[in-house]
Amino acid sequence: MSRRCAAIWREFGAQEFRECVADDVKPGKLTSFPQSVDLRDGELVVFSWIVYPSRARRDEVNAKVMDDPRMAEFMKPENIPFDGKRMMIGGFEMVVDA
Repeated sequence: MSRRCAAIWREFGAQEFRECVADDVKPGKLTSFPQSVDLRDGELVVFSWIVYPSRARRDEVNAKVMDDPRMAEFMKPENIPFDGKRMMIGGFEMVVDA
């Protein structure tokens, strides 16, 4: 699913599409990745990000992706392999690029 989604985002103009599975995210005392998503037995934390040349381009790409019929199949509840209620989404502006 991730590879197919990545291809769709790239097709519509995303510069990068990254998806990583956590391999060193221990529960913290106050907060951590596992706590932030209410990680349960048998689950993994997955961290993804997509790079766009601008916020305006991001909005254009995301609109096209969401209108694409290939995504409609992915978005059916029975096809989503994770609990979307525990997913976090946001936009970030680059502060340092070294």
